This record gives sequence, C-alpha cells and structure tokens, in this order.
Amino acid sequence: MAPQRNSGAGAEAELPEYAGHYRLESCLGSGGMGVVHLARSTSGMKLAVKVVHAEFARDPEFRGRFRQEVAAVRRVSGAFTAPVVDADPEAERPWMATLFIPGPTLSDQVKRNGPMTPDRLRRLMAGLAEALRDIHRAGVVHRDLKPSNVLLAEDGPKVIDFGISRPTDSELRTETGKLIGTPPFMAPEQFRRPREVGPAADVFALGSVMVHAATGRGPFDSDSPYIVAYQVVHDEPDLTGVPGNLAPLILRCLAKDPEDRPTPDELMRDLRSVAASYDTQAFIPAQRPGDAQPSEPPSEPPSGSPSEPPSESGAGAPRAARPAAARARRKVLLASGALLLAAGGVFGCVQLLAPGRADVPRETATRAASAEVTSWTSPPLAGGGGMPRCSYGAGALLCVTPGQVLGLDPSDGRVLWRHRSEAAYWSAAPVVAGGLVQPLADHGSRLEALDPASGGVRREWDVPAYSGIGQAAGMLLLTGTDGTVRGVDAATGGTKWQRRFPGAVPASFSSFAGDSAAYLTTPSADGSSTEVTAVDAATGDVRWKARLDGTLRLFGSAHGSVFFLSVDAVYADAQTVVRYTPASGATRTVPLPVRRQSARATVHGDTVYLLAAGGSLEAVDMDGGKRQWHVETSLGRGSAPVSDGHVVLVSAADGRLLAFAARSGELVGQTRARLGADADRVPAVLPEPLMVGTHVFASAPDGTVFAVDGRNPSDW
Repeated sequence: MAPQRNSGAGAEAELPEYAGHYRLESCLGSGGMGVVHLARSTSGMKLAVKVVHAEFARDPEFRGRFRQEVAAVRRVSGAFTAPVVDADPEAERPWMATLFIPGPTLSDQVKRNGPMTPDRLRRLMAGLAEALRDIHRAGVVHRDLKPSNVLLAEDGPKVIDFGISRPTDSELRTETGKLIGTPPFMAPEQFRRPREVGPAADVFALGSVMVHAATGRGPFDSDSPYIVAYQVVHDEPDLTGVPGNLAPLILRCLAKDPEDRPTPDELMRDLRSVAASYDTQAFIPAQRPGDAQPSEPPSEPPSGSPSEPPSESGAGAPRAARPAAARARRKVLLASGALLLAAGGVFGCVQLLAPGRADVPRETATRAASAEVTSWTSPPLAGGGGMPRCSYGAGALLCVTPGQVLGLDPSDGRVLWRHRSEAAYWSAAPVVAGGLVQPLADHGSRLEALDPASGGVRREWDVPAYSGIGQAAGMLLLTGTDGTVRGVDAATGGTKWQRRFPGAVPASFSSFAGDSAAYLTTPSADGSSTEVTAVDAATGDVRWKARLDGTLRLFGSAHGSVFFLSVDAVYADAQTVVRYTPASGATRTVPLPVRRQSARATVHGDTVYLLAAGGSLEAVDMDGGKRQWHVETSLGRGSAPVSDGHVVLVSAADGRLLAFAARSGELVGQTRARLGADADRVPAVLPEPLMVGTHVFASAPDGTVFAVDGRNPSDW
C-alpha cells in the first residue's frame, strides 16, 4: 500500500503505512497534534489511530504531553469514551489506537440538521452526565467539553479528545498569539482561578453544550471571544429556545459558583423526574430526508477516537441579538484586560493568597499528639460531601466546608464547635491571627473573627467589597476589586495600611508560614519575565523587588530564598524549578527532564518535591542542581505534596493518603479510599495533608477528616 497523501494544513505530505501492527487505510482528518487514520488490526477490527506530526515527535516535552493524554484516556472506562486499544508514545512517530466508533460529532449534527428535539436532548444530557460521572470517578477532569468533542454513537454520546495540546486550532488567541481555550464552553473559574478548575467546570461546559444542541448557539454568544468571556463571568445565560422542562437543570449547570452546580449523579436523578416518558432507547442521530448512513467514514473526522475537532461555525439557529455597540465596546475593554492578564501567564490563583499554606510547620507546631497517636475518622462534616479544608491552630483543627466553620479535637476528631456562615467558597483553610480564628472567604463585604474555644463571633465588620483575602504575620490582606490592597490588623479589625500596585489588577499575593512577607508576582504580557515584589505584611512597605526570567509561579520560601516553578505561558506546564535569594541576588535554575502538567510543589530545606497531573512525583535537589528521584504514583489527581524531610505525603482524589520515602520516592504507606455515597463528586481542590507533631491529618471526598500516626505509614 502506497503512503497516503494529505494536503491538510499542518499534515506531512507523506503519511506512514503502519502504526505499530495496525495498517492505516484512509485519513479521517488532520489537526494541530497529528493525523487521525482509519486503520485495521490483523483480525480486521476497525480502529482510529492518531499519529503525531513529525515536528512534535522530535520534541521530548511534547512526548510527555502525549503520554499524559494516553494515560488519561486509559484511566476512563470505554463505556462513554473511545477505548484505547494500543499506544506507543515512545515510537519514532508516537501513536494511539482506539476503537473506531461511527457517528457524527454533535457539532456536525447540529450544523446539518439543526437543533435537537426535546426527547433527544434529554437522552443526550443523561448520556453526557453518565460520561462525566465515569470520567470524574477516574480522577480525570476533561476541561475541554464542547460539541466537537461529543460523538453521537448509536449507543449514546461518547466524550472524546482528552489531549491538552492543540497548538494550532484554538478559537481564541490573544494579541501575542497565546492559546488559552474556547470561551463559549469555559466555566467562570477557568478565567478567575485557573489552578482550581475541577469537575464542576465540566458540568458548566455540559450546560453550554446542551444550549448549543437545543438552539444551535451557545448561552453566551457573540462574534467576539472577549465579549463571550466577559459574559461567561458576569452575565446570565440566554436560554431562549431551550425546552422548558430542561431549562432549570441547564441553568443550575451554568451557575457562576462551582459549588452551586449539580453533580453528574444529581443531574441523572433529576432527569428521571423531568418527564415520566423518559426514553432510554438507543441514541440514534437524526438523518435529513434522503441522507444515508455511509458505510465508510466521511471525509470529516467523525470518530470519537483521538481526532482533532473541527472548528465550530454556522450554527443552525439564529443568533441572539448582539449587544449594543457601547455595551460591546465596554465589555471588550474589560474582558480583553482580564484575558490578557491570564494569557500573560497568571495561571495561579487570582484570589489574594494561594491556599494551603496556613498550617503550622511541623518543627514549630504545638505538639498536638501524645506519645501514642490514636487514629480516628470524624463524621462527615458536610451533608453534601466534599473535602474539608483544615489547618491547625489554638490547639484545634480548624476546618471549613461550604457554609460553615468548625473546630475539631485533634485527639479524636470530635466536633468542638460549629459556626454557620454565608460563605459558600473559601480561598483557604481558616487561620489563627490576632488570637482569633479568621475564616478566609473568597470574596464578600463582611469579615468575621471567631473565638477559638467556642466558635462564637468575637468581631464582625463591614469592609468595601474585596476580590480576595489572605493573611501574613497577623495581618489580613484584602484585595479590592480595583486592585487596591489593604492591610487589616487581625486582632482589632483596623486598617494599618493601604496601597495600590500598578500593573497588577487584581493583585495576586502568596504568603508562607514563618515568613512575614507577602509576595506579589506579575508576569509580563509576553510571558518572558516575571516581576516579584516582597511586601512587609505589617507595614505595606516594599522590602525588595526583582525581575526574573520566565513566567514564574511561586510555591514556597525557606532559609531566605523563594522558590518558583517556571511554567509555559500558554499551557502552564512546569519546565524548571527556580530558587531566588534576594540577599545575594543569586538565581538557581534546575530544568525538569520533561514538562509537567498542573504541577504542584513544596520545598523542605533545599529539596523541592513536585506532583504533576497523571501522578508523576519527583524530588529536585536545588543545591546539586539535579533531580534526585522520580516515581509514577498512578494518581490521576493529587494534592500539593507535603514533606518533613523523612516522608512525602500526598492526598488523592479518592480520599487516600499516600506516604513516600523522601530519600528514594518508595511508597511506604497508604490509607483506604474514602469516596462516600456521592462517589461522583470529585472536589475541585484537593487540600494537602497536615503534619502536626506525630499526627498526620487529612480530609476526604466523603466529607470526613481523619488522623493517622505519622511515624508508622506502613501500618495505615
């Protein structure tokens, strides 16, 4: 068989004849990542095989990204995806083979036949909810659910394309050409808090997909992607044309707050009650009169295999009226500024302080445990499940779940007190500052300070609306919606200082236990450098300022140095670990052998521990300038690692706590999974474990907090 030719953009002129043992018969389509072929196995089974473009095959970093895609698809069962049959990420031309599933994408279906009927919409929504439940249970967040990634197979919809690298086919580019996503199907938190995007973002995308299927347009529609982005974050969705019995469910999916969205299981339960005539027959896409189902796949990629989605244009229903010119211009200005900030590399949290560093360091903590540590598990702290976010202070575990703050006895997990709150989202666990418990709500206009012994309100006061809150050195730091930062005395509630930081709106600070400074990182628009400013939390004075190369994400401070991950400005993949010592101005950079997706890191001494999406855990010796060890943990998602120099601890999405030897990476202990009754509810944020004395505390998706003996991980 002669090599096939393909004149598609980006495809090689000569295509291979085989991928592994699979003979490539015809080209289904070409995209930014590679070419998708119809192929057959030796036994004659039809397959769809993605073969990576030669230019990317030569890039070891891209190979790492492709390995992650293969791992993600393999973690998910084949009931709602195109199952992986075989793959070779290490081949000269990396490839992945999945079962070939005939059928159009939802995007193509709506283009050809217009909006779906109500009964087909119900079946589509139920099928997608089942698919997301399956994907989330595997610890995977798709993050790119849209009509071109939904395949309409005979037995129901299949979710496809788990790749995160599409260098040439995004619908949105900034003025510097940086790809950041497809706005009509992105959730608000993907613009506001990119590092905290979790399963709820897929539910939001499901709602947008359903509006497209019902009307031929999206719930937020405009010719300008910047206006769409503004609408996603600020405006109510347009559900005109959506069937009345489905509109309330879709509206819940499109809630701005991730906590207000239903889980896939909840969606399926509610869909059963939408109509008594809920139809469970096989989903067969409608055909136009005279259309015949082709015996061989059409020229456009129909298969849910690893195909690259076609662009989406020409919806079948009329567009909603465009905004008035003045309103459109205003939204372009506001949204463009926000998106350019994100494209410049601010992939960290946009709330004031990065979460998870409010706990007391092990070496300075009050000893919460006696010589004998009792393992325990608390009752579920929230009726709807979800992982509590906890810190240690004033002799208690201080935890938050949506709508409440709790104090737990660290010796047995008993609930000492419970305080109801209007806050539905917390930027971090509570902290003790100024002798009071300070819950860190993500935004609002009222602050509360609680008695650490009883949970009673000791002080509450109104403040101008703020977009983020954090603490450092006994001060509360509030970022105003205009970028102004206020330093508030945590003990008295009085404002000690106020200043605005030009070029950083909103100001995104980080702080760390034992460090009295708060750090502001401001990447340049082109991602080539980052300005780092250390601010005295008590006075607001600038201690030092430095401009460092690359787009940097700060994750720790130790022994007079600060530590960063240098990330790719487009995808936020970690490329190097950077240590900066302001006293000497010295910078130490240690490259990672392979780029790491969604990496989270911690530092102990001069060793940095990183856990990336897909479960890659590694230790980097900053003094020696090299990686010490690397292990594959098999975790789909994990918390930021925590270490005391003896063990490295990680919380998993299924509620397990895992311990690895700090010197070798060997797995030395793990607890059982704690998913609970709502096993489909995968939290957006995985709180890291706490190490306090000889106790280790962690939380789980079933809503519980548990304690184990940190000295004996093998007994967990």
